[in-house]
Amino acid sequence: MWSLETLGRVRLSKYFFMRDFLYSEIGTIHRIPNVPDHPDLVISRGRAFCEALLDPLEETFGRVTVRSGYRSSALNAYGNAHKLNCARNDYPLECHIWDLPDRPVAGASIVIPWFVDHYEAGRDWRDMAWWLYDHLPFAEAWFFPKLSAFNLSWRPGRPIRRIDSYVAPRGTLVKPGREPEVAERRAERYADFPPFSGAERRCDSVDN
Repeated sequence: MWSLETLGRVRLSKYFFMRDFLYSEIGTIHRIPNVPDHPDLVISRGRAFCEALLDPLEETFGRVTVRSGYRSSALNAYGNAHKLNCARNDYPLECHIWDLPDRPVAGASIVIPWFVDHYEAGRDWRDMAWWLYDHLPFAEAWFFPKLSAFNLSWRPGRPIRRIDSYVAPRGTLVKPGREPEVAERRAERYADFPPFSGAERRCDSVDN
């Protein structure tokens, strides 16, 4: 039987613990416990997410800040019903509910302080988007105007690498079946980024 204290201490990867993903402003303000229905699924999928995506980001850019991590089904449904910037639970791109048995996904809304400094000085969000596309096996990334925060998600199997944005130019930057910007032009955008220093990654090993 899991307790929240025990769950929070679980180490998901080299840099992240489960506690990093459990805090919810919606849950705190509205007194809704952010308690997983299936802790073992949360841990296994969270480990795959952190090892494949967040650890390489942290090793390359320094500190990665989690703005919104795991949400229980009940918490996410409340946030959606009250228009608190939560997608509906059955939305195909929803990535915050890590323990739906029939939908293997884990994700979080994150901020990279290193990129915030560049973004606030006028840098194009697409520079980071194309870096992600060329370096990490993510499923979806979705960029937001404030701090160039973005949702990043892991799913088992072949990486999808879909990128959408609420930042101009709004819409879908790349999705399966659409040709991305040519590799040489993509690389020019992030030529001054720190050298990639990714941890050993896995993207196919966890499904349930």
